[in-house]
Parts: sequence; C-alpha cells; structure tokens
Amino acid sequence: MSLTSAQRLDRLKTRLAELPMWRERAALPIEKWTFDGQPLALGEGWPHRNGPVALTASAQVPAVWPLEETILRLDVGGESLLSLTFAGGRTVRYGLDPYHREFKVEGREVAIETQSVPRLPFGEPVRHPVLNEARLIWVDVDLDAFSLLITQVAEAIEVLGDHEVVPHLLTAAETALRSLVWPSASADYVARTAPLPQQQKIWELPELKTAPAGLDEEHRASVRAAHGQLVDTLRALQKRYPPQGEIVMTGHAHIDLAWLWPYGETRRKVRRTFHTALSLMEDSGDFRFNQSTAAYYDQLERDDPDALEAIKARVKSGEWETIGGMWVEPDTNMPTGESLARQILYGQRYFERTFGVRHTVCWLPDCFGFSGALPQLLRQGGIENFFTIKVNWNETNKFPYDLFWWEGLDGSRVLAHTFENPWEGYNGIVRPSTYLHTWQNFRGKTRHDQTLLAVGYGDGGGGVNPEMVRRAEQLVDFPALPQARWGKVSAFFEGAQKTANSVGVPTWAGEIYLELHRATLTSQSHVKRAHRHAERALITAETLGSLAALLGGEQPKSLETLWHPVLKNEFHDILPGSGIAEINAEAKAELEEVIGQAQEEQKSALGRIAGQLAKGTVADAIVVANPSLSERAIRFTLEDGSLVTGEGTIPPLGVAVLDHAGLAPAGGLVVQTDKLENAHLRATIGADGTITSLVHKDTGREALSDRGNQLWVYTHDKPRNWDAWDVDEDYAEVGEELTEVESVDVVEAGPHRGAIRIVKRFRDSRVTQTYSLAANGVRLDIETEIDWHDRRTFLRAVTPAAVRSDFATFECAYGVVRRSTHTNTSWDQARFEVPAHRFADLSEPDFGLAVLNNAKYGHSVRGNVLGLSLMRSPIYPDPMADEGEQSFIYSLMPHAGDWASGWVREEAEDLNQPLLAQRASGLAAGVVTPIAVRGIPAAISGLKPAEDGEGLVLRVYEPRGGRGEFGFGLPEGWTGDKTITLLEEPQERNAPADLMPFEVRSWLLRRK
Repeated sequence: MSLTSAQRLDRLKTRLAELPMWRERAALPIEKWTFDGQPLALGEGWPHRNGPVALTASAQVPAVWPLEETILRLDVGGESLLSLTFAGGRTVRYGLDPYHREFKVEGREVAIETQSVPRLPFGEPVRHPVLNEARLIWVDVDLDAFSLLITQVAEAIEVLGDHEVVPHLLTAAETALRSLVWPSASADYVARTAPLPQQQKIWELPELKTAPAGLDEEHRASVRAAHGQLVDTLRALQKRYPPQGEIVMTGHAHIDLAWLWPYGETRRKVRRTFHTALSLMEDSGDFRFNQSTAAYYDQLERDDPDALEAIKARVKSGEWETIGGMWVEPDTNMPTGESLARQILYGQRYFERTFGVRHTVCWLPDCFGFSGALPQLLRQGGIENFFTIKVNWNETNKFPYDLFWWEGLDGSRVLAHTFENPWEGYNGIVRPSTYLHTWQNFRGKTRHDQTLLAVGYGDGGGGVNPEMVRRAEQLVDFPALPQARWGKVSAFFEGAQKTANSVGVPTWAGEIYLELHRATLTSQSHVKRAHRHAERALITAETLGSLAALLGGEQPKSLETLWHPVLKNEFHDILPGSGIAEINAEAKAELEEVIGQAQEEQKSALGRIAGQLAKGTVADAIVVANPSLSERAIRFTLEDGSLVTGEGTIPPLGVAVLDHAGLAPAGGLVVQTDKLENAHLRATIGADGTITSLVHKDTGREALSDRGNQLWVYTHDKPRNWDAWDVDEDYAEVGEELTEVESVDVVEAGPHRGAIRIVKRFRDSRVTQTYSLAANGVRLDIETEIDWHDRRTFLRAVTPAAVRSDFATFECAYGVVRRSTHTNTSWDQARFEVPAHRFADLSEPDFGLAVLNNAKYGHSVRGNVLGLSLMRSPIYPDPMADEGEQSFIYSLMPHAGDWASGWVREEAEDLNQPLLAQRASGLAAGVVTPIAVRGIPAAISGLKPAEDGEGLVLRVYEPRGGRGEFGFGLPEGWTGDKTITLLEEPQERNAPADLMPFEVRSWLLRRK
C-alpha cells in the first residue's frame, strides 16, 4: 500500500518525536540553593517577588561525564543574568530566559549565581515564581545532532509542499530512521517515552523506572551511521536540486529601550543578551551578530565594562557588527529635524570614538513610519543605506518595494531594503520555513540575488540561541531551500549598492507612512508635550549661548549630556506612548529636568548677552532676544507671567534693548464675553463655547464654514488590536460633542491681550479653554487645560474651514508634506490620521486657515475639515494613560495667500518659542544682530557649539520647497565660510543656489 506524501510526513513526525526522549544519558539535580542568602529548595517558590534577587548554588560534574557533553539546564522562575565561575576563577555569563535555558560547563566544579527578576521576556509578571529546574545533564550528543537534523528534514518537507525533491527527502528520512538499532526493554522504554503527549493522556501510567537506561554503544553507532548517511544524501540531493536564492543572515536581538518594562530592566536585558551573543562567538567562528543603539553601549560602560571590552574585540574581528549610526532607534514622525540630526551626530561620534567604526546603515526595523527628512540627514551623517521591516505592517496597501531608492524631501537618496519573514519579522527563527518564505516574498530578486534575514528572539531581547547556530550549520547541506549564511549587514548593502547603481532599482519618494499605529501620534500626550518643550528649550539655550559668544563672550559649552535624555526618550515606544505607566512617568520626569536645566542655561546666556551690550541710560530696560530666523512682532512674557506687546519687530537672531516705559500695545483690542477683536482678527464665541465666526480683517474673509473648535469625545475608541497604538477608521461613528458650558468669564481685558475662559465637562472630566488674542496677534490662541478621568475615549478639536483645496500642507521635520484631502484611492483613505509638527494648513491660492499647536502631532484634513487630536485614554499597556491634568495651546490662524506667503510657519515658530526677555538696567536702547541673514526665507535648525570645542555651528534649512540666494554676516573677528556636514566635517557641495528645496546646510563659525 502506498501512502501520500502528507501521510508519510505524519508518520515521520510521529516517529521522530520519540528521539528527544533518549537525549539525556544521565542527569543530576542541583540542590542546596540560596535566595538572597536564605536557603531555597529545588521546586520551592520564591519567598518574595521584589527583584532583582540573587540565587546561588554549586555543582560538581561526575568524573565519568565528558565535559564537552555536559550541560547545565536551568529554570529559576524568571529572566536572569547567569554567572558560572569555574576553578581558577574564570567567570562566564549568559542570559537565562525561556529560550536560553541550556549552558555549557567548562569545569568539574562550578559556582552558579543568577541575578533574577520574576518576569518573562515581554515584561509579563511571573505571579508565583518557582525554582523549577536545576540539573546537570550528560547529553547524548550523537543523538542530539541526528534528532535536530531529521527534525529539520521534516520541517523542510512540510514547507516545500509539492516540490519534486519532497519524495526524495521523505525516503532519506525514512531510511535513516529504519537504519537505527533502537532499545526496546519495556521498563526503560515506557519511562523514557512517558513525557510524550499521547502517553500523558493515559488514564494511569504504570510505575516508572527512576533511572531508565539510555542508548548503548550499539545504538549510538547506528545513530552516527544514520546521521552520516542522511548528510551524504542531502548533499547529493543538493547537487540535483540546488539552493534557490541566497540569504545573508544576521544574528539580532531587538531590545526595546523601554516598552512593557522600565529602563532599569532594559539595562539588565542588555547585559543578558550581549553575554549570550559573546558566548555564541566562542563556539562558532561563522556566527555574526548586529546591535544598534549607541545608548546601550554607553550604558554598558558603567554597568559591565568587561563586557564592553569583549565586544570591542569582537567588533575588531568582524564578528560583532555595531550598526545604525544613531543614539537610539527613534520615532521619526515626531522629533524635530535638529533632534534627528543629533541622533546621528551623537550616535556616529560615539561609535567612532568607542569602536573605531562609522556606520553606513541606518537600522530602524520597528518604527511607526518614516519622515521624508531622513534620507538627507542620513547622507550628511555618512549613512547611505536604510533598513526596516515595518512597512510590511501596512493594514490596507501593500508597500510595493523591498529593495529601492528612498528619496527624501530634498531629493537625497539612500538605498532601502526590507524583508518579509511572515511570522516573526525581525525576530526570525532559523528553520526551513523562515528561509523559504523570506526568499519567496523578496520581490527584488529579479534585480538582486540576496536578501537579508535577521534571526534571534527579540523585542524583549535574548537573541540567538545555540540551537539556531546548529540549525544554520545543518541547513547549509539542504537541497532546494535558499542558501543562508551568516554575514554582515554592511556587506549585504555594499553588494546591493552595486546592483542598484548598475541594474537599477525602483524609487519611493517622500515620507513612508505606516498604515497602522496612528494613535501613537496622540497617546501619552503629556510625554509628547514635555519632549517638544525639551527639544525647543535645548535648541534655544544653545542659540542664546552662541549669540553671547558672537557678541564677545566665551565659547559656550556643549550641551550633549542634556541632549542624551531627550534622544533616549525619542525611542519608538516611549515618545509614541505605547509603553507601560512606569516608562512614561520616567520620561516625563527626565524631560522636565532637561527643560529646567535648559531654561537655566537660557537665563545665564541672556545675562551674558546683556553684559556684552552697550551701556546707556535706560533704567528699566528689557533685553529681548529672537532665537529664530524670522522677523518677530514684539510680543513676549516677563518672569511674572505678564504679556507685553509693542509696535515694531525684532530682526532674525536679533537682540533688542527696549525701554519698558516706552512699550505701548496696538490699539483697537476689543474684549467681550462673546467676542475678541484686534486690527487683524475678529472672533465671535457662541453660547456652546465654539467659534461661530472668525474673520480675517485684512482680506475680509470669513475663515469658517461652520462652528470652529468643536470639541468631540469619541467614546468607542476601542481598536481591534494594539490599544495604545491604534485608532480604527470607524472611531468617529460614536461621538459626543461638548456643547454644555459650565462658565464663561473674561479673564483678561487688555491692553496687551484679551482672553475669555470657557469651562466644559464630559462625564468625570473637565476641559477648560481660554481663547486668547494679543493686541498685535494674528492668531487666536486656545489655551487648553484638561483634567481627564474617563477611559477608552478620544478627544479631538474639529474646525470646518471656508476653504476648498484637494490637498493640505503639514509641517514635518525640515519641511512640509502635502497630503490629499479626498479619499479617491485606498492610499488616500488610509491616511485618516497623519503626523504633523507645529501646523497643518488648508489653503486656496489667496486665502487659508491653519491650525497651530505647541504639543500635538495627530492631525486630519478631510474635505474642508481640519482635525487636531488632543488626547486619548487607552487601558493597555497603561490602564491610566493620560489620566489627570495636562495643558497645551493650539491656535487658529486665518491668513492671506497660501501657508508660505501667509507666514504660517513663522507664527507656529513663535507659538512654540516666543521671544525671550530679561529685565536689565543701565543699557542703551537699540538692536544688534550678531548674525545678519539675507536672501530667501530660511528656518533655523540650530546655532550651537562645535563639538570639537572650537567655534560654533549654524544650521539652517529651506522650509518651503524653494531655492535661492542665502547668506549671513558675522561680527568682526569671526569667519563662517566653511560648509560642513551634520558630523561637522567639510562638505563637498555642487548646487546652483545657496539653498535648494528643503535643503539642510551647516556652517562652521570660528574666531579669526
């Protein structure tokens, strides 16, 4: 009777399932443990769960056991760093987790110590941790190797399906099994096979022999012979059915810097994972491992300097590949351009200083979309290649390429690659199905003959285990499957670059929008606000310090150490708000500390600026600094919180000395309980607290087609997956507008500003909004204070504009993105919630309306309706996300012309970083411009100390998509004719204009 291939495979699986039952030749339990110094018996529960804890024991390998065939198997009840100390004092360390439980033993006597936490790799608590297993095992290594090999043959048969090699593989496996001489003594056999699932279903097993015999030498000889014959058959079949495709495999351990565990646990994960990778390199000369994130290595310098030194040696030998070129793997939708520049600057400098390498590959496998600013920044940072797999997570449209040029806003290109391992993604498992499906899904194979594959347990770290290395060694001999070999990511891209430049690959232009995880633009909004303010506080502190130096002061100090916590908290599960409560509390605290220190730096710098200004007779002087490249109306806040406005402007990067007594606000400010009006705007407030009219007086245009600033709470914000990450497309189906007003009060009635406060409630929550209009203001500010106590809700502000356009403009890092306002295609439909920085604008050629903000990122523009996401309250992984009080400002700004000619960006800049003011006396009134700019409108990215301690760096960008002449003048004794890269090295540039569309340029300013 002939069986089908499927039936033969079922039979094969049944027969080979028995093999591991004979893997252990002998085993010895390890008793007499201590738990933080107190006795703990094997099988006993932990006395408490307050990790990390220390578990210790000692063991002795029997003299008759060969050490090379002996392993230590442990399950102590949680993730651990395992330290094994042998005679002579040598200590080796490993990560211990559910995927890394077996460890080699180098000596007869071993002292065992673990640093353990009652958690699983994804942060799940072990509610009742137990010292489950601690054994020395004498492994039947011949059987172990054969069992793994024939298991992989079965796996290959299953994944190859109808391939014509399958019958040959079945025959080879069947022949190998039939050739075994196998034990059959009843007592030994029943005891050995008792753990099999079918045996465990038996009503009552007989009494089992406590030490059943294993294989004898005759059995073992047959195993060796069967193994050898099977390998020979596989190699012969490989010649007949050669490998299809080539995979460059890199060991990897994606370690989320903070996600479902706090950063303190990540520090322990890093040590565990890194020691595991180092141990694999001792046993395999072929194994290669990559790890990004300068911050991890920087932390390791303090946590485990010996491990860092061992990594340096492996980097030098080419086995360990540091990668990425960034401080962390950041979100790229929300950080400002200067933050992304610092990720690269400080990342590359660290890697070069510590390991002597400069990276050429940006490694961002898990981020939630990618800013179109990145390619230019990467190229300026010496990085020509980009890797991710997250584009494969799109829920609507399949991303069309997996090997392609990614072209940024300015036209810069990097070579991008993604692979699609359909089950584990970047946390691949070495097995035939992973190889085959990754290669089958590689669409770039028509142009290039290799794809990448990252393997190793990850997200919570762990990485590759010894079985994966053994599997890779065995699969080299298999027929029909893709050929996979360990290699370096940088070497893969070197080959791909040659292909792209000779054969050609497709091009994707602009942002890479992820059609998933849109709620990360809003969740944990208090962290987003703190991050926005920390970025701006540091940039402004550096700018003021540099202006003081240009006016004659000392060289300012680098603020790199203050940037580090900002860059850390841009990690792609912190800033997006997709982590547990602990990491958000820590991020907020760290960022607020940075804000405080940066503001102190600002005050000090303003004092130094004042000290360089001309003396005079103004007794009640105010020193006002403009830290931007935009001319600013006189409007600033004094230390007592009072707003001051006046006639005139402050030039770009200018410093003015104003006589406080001479400052007079513009006339015409009208403040009533239902109206705010000045020379530029007239806003009418309805009884429901919305804006019933917003007139742009210079054009006479009504900006609204319906009530503006409608507050909607969507009460069915319950995505099908990923609570903190996602907002589903049907969120607006069930919503409640906040129309009931508790109170309306005029809280400021001039002369510098008018303000109306409105209080509304939603169930257990309160929203307080203050409409504010400065005497010389061109925008209506909506100062918002929220005290939220309702779960699974989504709060948005909605404003219908009296404007028609098929696209809207959204600010992004170093530029803008235009997105359709219609839903013509599935690509348009998928963009129902999109990222923007400080503004989103809807304009006709001669008029438009913009929504500005100082802390928000989630936007929508559908038809003529502008939406701004204010907050949401998911319950996983932080059940109390955005609970309590928070505050922020957003604004409505009608304007003549489009967003560029209407000076929308400049006004958004003013909202996010107002003029800075400090009282002084004995100064002369006037204005100084340490840097006098000329040419087309440009925006400042940063004015900072040079990293080598000599001079300053001025970085600007073209924000509108135009081109033209741009230049600047410096004080006497300074020169600034050297153009440099983000890495502050000389830049070769060949362009027809000083500034090209969306170009980022940097100059080195030095004293002559």
